[in-house]
Amino acid sequence: MPYPEIRPRRLRRTAAMRRLVSETRLDPAELVVPMFVKEGLTEPRAIASLPGVLQHSRDSLRKAAVGAVQAGVGGIMLFGVPASRDACGSGGVDPGGILNVAIRDVVAEVGDATVVMSDLCLDEFTSHGHCGLLTPTGEVDNDATLAAYAEMAVAQAAAGVGVVGPSGMMDGQVAVVRQALDVAGHTDVAVLAYAVKYASAFFGPFRDAVESALEGDRRAYQQDPANLRESLREVTLDVAEGADMVMVKPALPYLDVVAAVHAAVDVPVAAYQVSGEYAMVEAAAANGWVDRERVIMETLTSIRRAGAQIILTYWAVEAAQLLRQRY
Repeated sequence: MPYPEIRPRRLRRTAAMRRLVSETRLDPAELVVPMFVKEGLTEPRAIASLPGVLQHSRDSLRKAAVGAVQAGVGGIMLFGVPASRDACGSGGVDPGGILNVAIRDVVAEVGDATVVMSDLCLDEFTSHGHCGLLTPTGEVDNDATLAAYAEMAVAQAAAGVGVVGPSGMMDGQVAVVRQALDVAGHTDVAVLAYAVKYASAFFGPFRDAVESALEGDRRAYQQDPANLRESLREVTLDVAEGADMVMVKPALPYLDVVAAVHAAVDVPVAAYQVSGEYAMVEAAAANGWVDRERVIMETLTSIRRAGAQIILTYWAVEAAQLLRQRY
């Protein structure tokens, strides 16, 4: 008796059938929206290279946080844009600095309805734009920077943050941050380690968003885009140092890295769909070259399929709303 004819297309015939057999599902709770708050603003300000993304005032940030909660997103990652900067990034550790004030604002507004996260890095606060303190010869001083990160972590925890995200790619940053939090009594604050952060050309619009003062580049401490095994080494070290979650950044150009990290660790894996990824799609859509909503959902699904359990994306709120309509 001949074998029956194999027709995989039977499972693609209708939308209902495709939903039934879908191997990868996105959920709003897996999405985290990055938000920028700028000191001194009274009204939100558009970011030219990130259409639809804003530098928030404190008031508009609170409202946006409520909107994100209503959409069902899993978290909010906060970035501060100070009115002034100095060589040591003192605004990052100042309890009255814009990021720490914003943490308190958002936590007071939404409580535990979503996870409030904060970027833990000096680049937004330094006059030179690097992620750490500099030596007299202009190199980033790893160990001096760690001391600043420890102080910054405690300040963010005292403001009420639920997750700190050390993103500067300094050696030993997770261990120092974890110890500082524990000694200060903030043992419940989780650490999302930017364990895999490449020296990427996709970060350009983000630097507009935070008004970065950077001249030169960060290749001496961010990772070489050519390397994968180095990423796995970084992830292993961060988990051993106490990371509760690990991050790969950027996402789409590094889906192979996301998959490899997912296979290598037993903690949640996050991926950051960065500003350049977002801006390219928005530019193509504005020219009518792609179907915007379909591309948004396709890119997010690909990141989820690669193994990221948590996705940071500027489309988080919109994508959450689209998912609710779909399911």
